[in-house]
Amino acid sequence: MKRRTLCRVLAVPMFALVGRSGAQPAGTYRVAWVSLEQASSSSPVFAAFRTGMAELGYVEGKNLVIDAWWGDGSAARLEQLRGDILRAQPDVIVAQGGVALAPMLHASVNRPVLFSMSGDPVAAKIVASYAHPGGNATGITLFAAELTGKRMALVKEVLPGMRSIAVIANPGHPGAPRELQSSRDAAARLGLALRYFPTQTVAEMDAALAEIGKARVDAVLIFADGFALAHAERIAAFSLRQRIPVIAGWASFAERGNLMAYGPEFADVYRRLATYADRIRKGARTADLPVEQPTKFELVINLKTAKALGLTVPQTVLLQATEVIQ
Repeated sequence: MKRRTLCRVLAVPMFALVGRSGAQPAGTYRVAWVSLEQASSSSPVFAAFRTGMAELGYVEGKNLVIDAWWGDGSAARLEQLRGDILRAQPDVIVAQGGVALAPMLHASVNRPVLFSMSGDPVAAKIVASYAHPGGNATGITLFAAELTGKRMALVKEVLPGMRSIAVIANPGHPGAPRELQSSRDAAARLGLALRYFPTQTVAEMDAALAEIGKARVDAVLIFADGFALAHAERIAAFSLRQRIPVIAGWASFAERGNLMAYGPEFADVYRRLATYADRIRKGARTADLPVEQPTKFELVINLKTAKALGLTVPQTVLLQATEVIQ
């Protein structure tokens, strides 16, 4: 178990962010990294992808150039960047998240596209099937509906007397209906009353939190996606104010003040995505590369939040933790 007081930050040398300038050696593999994030030299997932490429023998500036394209939080900006990205003539495009992926699915983009996304790519009609994507896009999905039961069970270990749980989810998220049904099944097994709050806008999020506070449910489960993550601090503040614990699927939620997060280990996902880029380089077709799901998971517990909520996290749960924030 790792213990920490600050969020993870992996250093990324700045030359990776300016790869679009200057002549490159013949045979150089050019990768376009496309992200909704702010332009950054310290993006943990970008660092993980670059580490994966290095582990496969690629050396930036020698046989590899990674051109980083940042949306600075704007989906519209990523749409505007599509032409520039294509004119840079990347050998492969790597899209971090569904919002970054969307502009790369345009008909004019005929290059291999690799993705990591939180939703179900089949439900989103991005691929024909997990086993046989069938187009120019493939990668790794973070979607795993069955994990909702594990998250509920973890909260119930911390709150043995728990009788109700609220689910906050984006109904437009690919795969959300299946994830919700899995949650309802898990709640029934655990003897919990479940209340569902669909949220796609800031107004709906505020309304959901207000209603949850009035209803006095025992805990909140967040279906992780980009919209929910953008409001992680707002949710954490509500949690502390109402003394209602929150669990979600990505470590960032716990890092930003919520009680717990159980889900895919992001660093491993993006290191694995590098293996897709390597296979494309060696002649594989995206249509033939199966979409994978995470194989490594992490439980992050924020003990500072637990203390503020007046909760004692039992040793049985702490022993399962990958990281503990104090």
